[in-house]
Amino acid sequence: MNILLISDVYFPRVNGVSTSIKTFTEQLQKLGHSVHLIAPEYGGKTADEAWITRVPARSIYFDPEDKLMKYSEVLRLLPALKNNKFDLIHIHTPFVAHYAGLKLGKLLNLPVVETYHTFFEDYLHHYLPWVPTFAARGLARLISKNQCNQVDAIVAPSQPMLDVLRTYGIDTQAEVIATGLQANSFSEADGDAFREKHGIALQRPMLLYVGRVAFEKNIDFLVRVTQLLIKETPEALLVITGEGPAEPSLRALVKTLGIEKNVQFIGYLDRNTELNACYKAADIFVFASKSETQGLVLLEAMAQGTPVVAIAELGTASILVEGQGAMIAAEDEVEFMHKVHELLLNPVHRKHLGECARHYAQSNWSAATQAERMVRFYAEIISKQYLPIEGRAELNKVHQL
Repeated sequence: MNILLISDVYFPRVNGVSTSIKTFTEQLQKLGHSVHLIAPEYGGKTADEAWITRVPARSIYFDPEDKLMKYSEVLRLLPALKNNKFDLIHIHTPFVAHYAGLKLGKLLNLPVVETYHTFFEDYLHHYLPWVPTFAARGLARLISKNQCNQVDAIVAPSQPMLDVLRTYGIDTQAEVIATGLQANSFSEADGDAFREKHGIALQRPMLLYVGRVAFEKNIDFLVRVTQLLIKETPEALLVITGEGPAEPSLRALVKTLGIEKNVQFIGYLDRNTELNACYKAADIFVFASKSETQGLVLLEAMAQGTPVVAIAELGTASILVEGQGAMIAAEDEVEFMHKVHELLLNPVHRKHLGECARHYAQSNWSAATQAERMVRFYAEIISKQYLPIEGRAELNKVHQL
């Protein structure tokens, strides 16, 4: 199978979409399939660019980390793409990549699949602050409905996310296929060395957040939980790893609360050399986002034997199981704090929960298994392209049952 991916983001831009693309690509290649990616030019290269075509892109004023590909430059690739004889196009983001991917699908006569990675209903209003929240949410739902109904099939990273899409009126054929964990997520890591490098005492209680530092991640909730926690555990430290547009306001909140000594911002960490050690260094991984379509960082933390305390909503609800490496809390700062404090007070229980976390991640979330499911879905969509119109309609009805 020869697969063309197109995305508005990819490494060196670090986020969940980039990680998902890389994880699936590596597994698909191991299974003998060819994969090619169209992605923005960032001005820097990754270690492996042989399978990537970089497209000139411009900066986005409200989010300088990201780039916007030039639509016309994507379409200029058409002659070369024709020669590659692709079997299917897989879109990963809803901006230029979506519309260019649709156009290429028509011009190349290929089926088009799209993964719905981001819950935009709980995202868009943070970046359009001049638009009332209810209006931004309505706009996000309308755009999502239109885009998902334009493609031949959609992939949802979790069942709760697909359920939400169905409420929008999306009737496109769909499959739930999560991003799995690569074997290196379970590699042994030196948490003590990470602590020493970043000036964190070995015995200091350490909470960890890993991910994009964005408004929709609800990190301010974790900061306020930390303020409550230090009344019980004065030495507790919240480490925030990642970068993003919410960082200035979070730093201001930390200063306003007077807890500068209890919150540490580290920035991005190299996935191949530092991230596992960061997970390993933490006593507890904490997570409060309610907009995750999956929540891969939760599984990565579990893979390193780090127990989780988190709010379980949308995609994270499909990952987290109480007692299987996790304690689930409501979006209540006091309740959340008490669960964290309980774990910090009980190292034996914390160790046991961490061991359960590693076993749970290893047993249920293999990247190879998810890639095999993706291949079967691709094959089904490709074969459907050659059915008569009546046959396609009947197959759609079956998948909606």
